[in-house]
Order: sequence, then C-alpha cells, then structure tokens
Amino acid sequence: MNQPTAGDGLAGTTAIVTGASRGFGRGIASALAAAGADVVGVARTSADLDDVHDRLGDRFTAVTADAADPATGPRLIDEYQPRTVVLAAGAAPTMSPLHEQTWESFSQNWNADVAQAFHWIRHALRRPLAPGSAVIAISSGAAIKGSPLSGGYAGAKATVRLIADYAAMESERAALGISFVSVLPNLTPATDLGAKAVAAYAERQGVDVDTFVQSLLPALTAEQVGKSVLEIATGLQRDHRAYTLTSAGLSPLA
Repeated sequence: MNQPTAGDGLAGTTAIVTGASRGFGRGIASALAAAGADVVGVARTSADLDDVHDRLGDRFTAVTADAADPATGPRLIDEYQPRTVVLAAGAAPTMSPLHEQTWESFSQNWNADVAQAFHWIRHALRRPLAPGSAVIAISSGAAIKGSPLSGGYAGAKATVRLIADYAAMESERAALGISFVSVLPNLTPATDLGAKAVAAYAERQGVDVDTFVQSLLPALTAEQVGKSVLEIATGLQRDHRAYTLTSAGLSPLA
C-alpha cells in the first residue's frame, strides 16, 4: 500500500489527539474527524471523553490515559499506527507570581507538557512513523512572550517547540519523511486554561476581565485551532517547523 504524502486527505487514516476531552484538543479532534480521520482521543477523564464520543460517534475512540506517562505514547503509537499525532494535552499552571510559587507548582508543566512531547516524539522517531506522517505539538504564544504569572509554563512550552524542532532535524537527517511541527496559539479566554490566565492577568493589571478580554479580540477559538491543525495535518501548511496562531490564522515562525 502506498504511504500517505502531504496534501492527501485524511479519510482512511488514523489520528491520535491527546487532551481531546476539552479545549483545543476537543476542537482538533472534531476537525480531524470531520475530515474523515478515525480519531483516537486521549485524556485522563473518561466522562469527558465519553461526551466527545457522543458528539463525534464511532469515528472517535476514547482512551483514558495520562499522556505524560512514558508508556502511553509508545503503546498507542504501536497499537494504532497513526498518520497524524497531535499533542494537545497539558497541565493547567498555577497562576501566581514567581515568589509565591513552589518548585512543585513551578515545574508542573515540565512534568506534563514537556514529558509528553519528549516521550511521544522520541518514539515517533525511533519506531519510526510512516513517511508522510505528521506530529503536531501544541505549544503556546507564551513560549515567545513569556508568562510571569504561570511559573514554568512559558519555558516548558518553549521546550515543547524545541523538541519538535530537534525532531524535524533528525527526520530530515535520516530521510524519514515525518513532519514535526509546533503551533503557538495566542492567549484566549475560550478555554478553561485561558480563562484562568485571563482572569489572573486582568487582576494584575487592575482591570476587570471584560476590559482585558477586549484587548484580545477577536479571540482565538477551539474551532479555529482545529481548522489550523487540519491545514497542517493535510499538508496545506507544512513548509515550516513552527507557526504562531491567532484568530487570523497560522503565521510561520522564523
């Protein structure tokens, strides 16, 4: 059977999406399923995954697991042999300034977001995934702009981007034909994580939440994130290793 290549549709292929039960992950899973992919959604809460299954139907397979566990990525990649892997799971950071953080709160995104990226991407290279496959890591605009109220979140998201970039280099060096791309979405109140961050930064600036949100309009939505990830998954946007993402769409990051 011919291997899929960039530009092909997703019908008949399998995609794995971590963090698929809510927020960006849910929007991504919905977009990939609508494009014809069989989506394996991974999250730690089975009830939330069941809700996604009720919405998407049999095209969605729910897997209750911790995406940051070293065994989860290799097990699911080997079992489902995906054409597309989207790493959208991540810990909600503790929102407080540096001096009020503990090491445990400061490092939680390293132990979740970075660990996930490392284990999944490492196995995608070592297996390796089939030529034409894509691994898409959801980073954050905070990786560039910083985020002084979220502990190690910004640094962790910067490292997620770097891991994807390093993997792209290795794929090219070994002629594996696997694309590794990171996406850095802007801060948005449209997700639970984003709403908490918006509330914290509004308080820090001494303004109400509505006033702060006005500075972010038009706000990025989970549906727009799903659409943009679909563009990468189908090869319409895969010429660069990293993209920023706003409500206006993807922009290559130098």
